[in-house]
Amino acid sequence: MISKIKFLGVPVADQDRALRFYTEKLGFEVVGDVPFDEKQRWITVAVPGAETRIALFTPPGQEDRVGTLVNMAYQVPDLQKAYEELSARGVEFVRPPTQHAWGAYALFKDSEGNIFCLATESNVNPNKE
Repeated sequence: MISKIKFLGVPVADQDRALRFYTEKLGFEVVGDVPFDEKQRWITVAVPGAETRIALFTPPGQEDRVGTLVNMAYQVPDLQKAYEELSARGVEFVRPPTQHAWGAYALFKDSEGNIFCLATESNVNPNKE
């Protein structure tokens, strides 16, 4: 019945600043940027080649969500390399790459203070003994 995740909403205070961050620092592509109401636009961006989109939009009354942990992770093939490249672009990391038995991750902030996980694919198969 459900075929895919269409978009994930990321709350932002300043849509223009967020759009610059996601395109210039993370390398996302703009999928859509259209007026939504008198205060906001419906802006969607995506990792090049990915189907799932990120909506840079804050529903009215949800402004307190800006600057919090977004419960999702971006996957990278080489965490150390991604950490170094994104750091060089000015992305602020709140936790450097950390290795665990289940995989490695780092935490970074976007332009709005939202915190995201950057991770490798897990090495753990929960179906194995």
